[in-house]
Amino acid sequence: MSAIAWLIIVNLVLAVGSGLYLAWAVRRRRQQSAFHVKLITILTSTVAIRELLERVAIEIQAATKAKQAFFFVYKPDDKFVSSGTSGYLRPTASDCHMLESYFYRTGRTSARIHTLHDEAEVRRLLKSYRVDFVMPLIRAEQTIGFLFLGPKQSHTYTPYDIGMVFDIKHDLAIAIQNAVSFEAVKELNAHLQQRIESATDELRRSNEQLRGLDTAKDEFVSLASHQLRTPLTSVKGYISMVLEGDAGKITKMQRQLLSEAFTSSERMVHLINDFLNVSRVQTGKFMIEKRPIDLGKVVKQEVKALQTSAEARDLRFKLIIPTQQITVAGDESKIRQVVMNFIDNALYYSHPNTEITVSLKVFPNDVRFEVTDHGIGVPAKQQSKLFGKFFRADNARTQRPDGTGVGLYLSKMVIDGHDGKIIFSSKEGQGSTFGFSLPLEHANDANN
Repeated sequence: MSAIAWLIIVNLVLAVGSGLYLAWAVRRRRQQSAFHVKLITILTSTVAIRELLERVAIEIQAATKAKQAFFFVYKPDDKFVSSGTSGYLRPTASDCHMLESYFYRTGRTSARIHTLHDEAEVRRLLKSYRVDFVMPLIRAEQTIGFLFLGPKQSHTYTPYDIGMVFDIKHDLAIAIQNAVSFEAVKELNAHLQQRIESATDELRRSNEQLRGLDTAKDEFVSLASHQLRTPLTSVKGYISMVLEGDAGKITKMQRQLLSEAFTSSERMVHLINDFLNVSRVQTGKFMIEKRPIDLGKVVKQEVKALQTSAEARDLRFKLIIPTQQITVAGDESKIRQVVMNFIDNALYYSHPNTEITVSLKVFPNDVRFEVTDHGIGVPAKQQSKLFGKFFRADNARTQRPDGTGVGLYLSKMVIDGHDGKIIFSSKEGQGSTFGFSLPLEHANDANN
């Protein structure tokens, strides 16, 4: 055969070989691309860490023809998770710490069992788990876990097989760390939800106990108030009889002392009525019974009743009331209690030798009652709380330690029940104005 013929044969063989290699390379590239697409799909669509690891391990096993593939991943609080294809041996945390030390010491990015001639301990470790290849998963220069591959089903791993794994290690580390973080947040939320539910149950039980105690308190206040009112009414009545001379003549000093006792007993009666009304508000039994009342007459009577108390404190009243009768629809006993409460407060919190103005004015749509004093006033920061149950301003506690903080609360309840509005303004150290307005049309409706 001539040299030319041999040359032609060699060229043909080279051409066929190049074509076969090119076809093989193209097929490999397609397989690699398909593998990457599957991996990326899994990594971007799965957040459950155990499911993510298992699905990725199955794809890596199929792509590399490994007998098994599995992961070990660190979790917060010294916990870990391991998952992979069926039949793998679960690695321990202490063994993985040994691997971590090996990679840190050597600076290697992976290890094959047949290359560990000088690392007998690491070699035995991998052999015990039937592992041929191990690769640490690094994120932000920190080892977050490991990928393990068992022996290949036939022959040995090629650089192409190992290259496919290396190509996805960064994306894999990011996805695994995100899944671990997501699970940590999920567990934290579940823990917080459990604690919230537990705290809610505890608060619910506490509220039920408090409601029970509150009900018992209301019942006690109601019962005690009823029991106290009867003997106190008798005391007040007997003092009144003595003052009127039914028991004989009394001296000037005796009259003064008895008058003080009568005033105190009256104040005690009003205080008991306040507690009874608070109890009725709490139990839903606070009723407003409206009838036509002469509001001017009520105001005059209450001012007259407190005149002695005002003189004893070196205070004087200035009464401003229209001459015509002012009729409104209201619950007389409760409106009277509000009027008395506002005037009484002015007496207690006024400076000596000052004037208290009590006025009643008629406007086109309503009538307005106001009591203005020149006393201690109410601190600006505490004014928004003034009409709350049992609340008392700091300077009021100092001025009158025996107050209860229910008078203004009940006054607002009464006026609200009459569809009226509370009037209030104050400057600390300069005095206050307390009052209310009531709509006049209610009186007309009551008369019709």
